[in-house]
Amino acid sequence: MSSAPPPGLDPEQLRRFLDRERPGLVSGPLEARLIEGGRSNLTYVVTDGTGRWVVRRPPLGHVLATAHDMRREHRVISALHTTAVPVPETLLLCEDDSVLGAPFYVMEFVEGTPYRSARELAPLGPERTRAAVLGLVDTLVDLHAVDPAAVGLGDFGRPEGFLDRQLRRWGKQLDASRGRELDGIDELHAALGRSLPASPAPTVIHGDYRLDNVLIDGDDRIRAVLDWEMSTLGDPLTDLGLLVMYSTPLDLPDSPVSTTATAPGHPSAAELVERYAARSGRDTSALAWYTAFAWFKLAVILEGIHYRWTLGQTVGAGFDRIGDLVPVFIEHGLTTLQEG
Repeated sequence: MSSAPPPGLDPEQLRRFLDRERPGLVSGPLEARLIEGGRSNLTYVVTDGTGRWVVRRPPLGHVLATAHDMRREHRVISALHTTAVPVPETLLLCEDDSVLGAPFYVMEFVEGTPYRSARELAPLGPERTRAAVLGLVDTLVDLHAVDPAAVGLGDFGRPEGFLDRQLRRWGKQLDASRGRELDGIDELHAALGRSLPASPAPTVIHGDYRLDNVLIDGDDRIRAVLDWEMSTLGDPLTDLGLLVMYSTPLDLPDSPVSTTATAPGHPSAAELVERYAARSGRDTSALAWYTAFAWFKLAVILEGIHYRWTLGQTVGAGFDRIGDLVPVFIEHGLTTLQEG
């Protein structure tokens, strides 16, 4: 690791905090490295030369309300640690901004690979790729089978009227990040509002479920599901719609946001839906709406990241190209909704 501290994390401040709150956990000076690839909350690996841990904190600067709640993310991971859903063990939560300049939490470091592109998956070969992606679906079914009340998450969200509130929420998020004209995004938002489906029974949902947000081991098994910042109680088909979106080829060479869909052996979106439906018993006939909503939601998220980048408040590589992707996601959303 480099000895130069990354933006947003002072290793000395963190060590003093850990020495006070978890005596004996750290045995020497800490070094920290920002994990590239995250587009929202910042994730760091820290080490004392012997042990390794992970720290999560909100992005620097412009932060949208409710979008980077460390307490919620820490709570859901802690609750799910006792279930069939693989998550890292949480160590502690800090809501004192004086330590790192923002709330953060510390969790165990889990070995595994997050596959972000078809290029990264290709060396696995078709059979291993297929196994990894199907495992992603099976883990999603496991998540949606968790009884929220049984793990202390019965009040984790308000599932009544969930889809309507989601549309309004992401509309507000868009308004908070408007810095330019975006053709079609208001049309997509309105069309989604006119055709809301009836939701199935609510479950714990991840909110950003994709291959990029899980760690896969050498046996092609999911070791940990990460990035729970958008989790809540709500409509489980929103997770499936997002997974379908990420299983759709984008044909955007060198894009900072890519899907794994073109990797040899990658199951089709239709096969993923069929497997989910068979294993969960849920009706997926309205999935076109959920997939179109996923395109809209990602367009809003990417626009927020682009907006922070224009203000110089985002760190990491690839942010200069994020803004070019937003119109592509809007177009896919409109097409999916019209064809559905």
